Amino acid sequence: MFSTFFQDSPEYEQRKLTPFVPPQVTWPELSAAVPRRLFHRNTIKGLSYVVRDVVLAYILYKLAWQFSPFVASLNTQYDMPPTVTTLVNMALWSCYWFSQGIVLTSWWCLAHEASHGTLSSHRWINDSVGFLLHTFLFVPYFAWKSSHHSHHQATVSVERDENYVPPTRSEFNLPAQDLAHIGDYREALEESPIYTFIRIIAMQVLGLHAYLMFNCKGSSRYPPGTNHFHPSSPLFKPQERNGIVTSDIALSIMCSIVYFWTKRFGLGSFIRLYMIPFMFVNHWIVMLTYLQHTDPTVPYYRKKEWTFIRGAISTVDRPLLGWIGQVFFHNVSHNHVGALLESINSILCVFPLLNSALDPDPASDNQPEVTECIKKVLKDNYNYDSTVRIPLATTVIDNTQAFFQNIFRALYRSFVECEFIEDDGDIVFYKNRQGRAARHLAK
Repeated sequence: MFSTFFQDSPEYEQRKLTPFVPPQVTWPELSAAVPRRLFHRNTIKGLSYVVRDVVLAYILYKLAWQFSPFVASLNTQYDMPPTVTTLVNMALWSCYWFSQGIVLTSWWCLAHEASHGTLSSHRWINDSVGFLLHTFLFVPYFAWKSSHHSHHQATVSVERDENYVPPTRSEFNLPAQDLAHIGDYREALEESPIYTFIRIIAMQVLGLHAYLMFNCKGSSRYPPGTNHFHPSSPLFKPQERNGIVTSDIALSIMCSIVYFWTKRFGLGSFIRLYMIPFMFVNHWIVMLTYLQHTDPTVPYYRKKEWTFIRGAISTVDRPLLGWIGQVFFHNVSHNHVGALLESINSILCVFPLLNSALDPDPASDNQPEVTECIKKVLKDNYNYDSTVRIPLATTVIDNTQAFFQNIFRALYRSFVECEFIEDDGDIVFYKNRQGRAARHLAK
């Protein structure tokens, strides 16, 4: 089983071997493939998941307060040795941090759905829910919503995308492609494995808020100092500034609540109960968004070749965390390609937005069904990568695969293989630290 841990998926290997032909699929073809019954928003259903996740987070929070008394009782009442009680304490807190991190990531994903208008047919409900959930996670909802919609309007556009915009050859001061030698790439891009590991950890823990505060991994067309908190930031339109101010005020209130809570219960309690799960949220959000849009086999387009459809389908579906990702990440990673209908609908205002990924039972959820419909039209242009799942023996129950995942193989691969793109070319692929691309255009 573990011999496959560092292997790439067969889907990824097949894409590398397949010369890229720019997709010619049209919006009417995609729209016709999806039954109209899937274009529906259910307010009660959407809010039921909000209530579920808020209640779960509260239950976990209350349980965590019982850890110390329980561990103390093991020592005083049952006379267990300190080594055992220490291990029990570590196990309990580890379970809490992982579980609460997953549940709070679900809050983030629900706020994401709300920003697209998919929780309810009422805009005020969507924005109220998204605003409250994101504020608890120190995300400026209206500011993030604005830049995220801009991202959907220009996905994988070299000139106009907002997130994970690839640097170019010239930004690394590399010689021209026909003049560069392997030594040039080594000098500019090569780094030690330890330093690469540190950078990956920094991205996973700090990436989301580094983007919000400093525009890290954002578009280079914005001036230095661009952020999601200044109402006059070039990220926003003038009519959006009141929303930015509202988000800033809410975050200030949240900071005050955290300050007074910490003053009462102590810094240690704050770190254990909130800060560490908060770091897990950052990890999962950065991982799933980074892997959706950063892959050596997925193209970037310049303006002559970019279209809404080509941009929207240039993302990758991944079975991140198995059933956990389906239930608590609301299929954001499993069925991200299907979200192209959300982005195109919001741009063209043709159909109601999808009731996206809000059912814990995948068999009755809209998004997986939408994905199956789209795959029939996209064919080879549908991008899927099971690298995040280790192929287990058929005797193993499928659900246990969520705990045996090669998640970090795909993350590391994209991190070291997606270094830069060429300064010219209307359709380009990432190149690695040796100046080679994993995929090429068909001749």
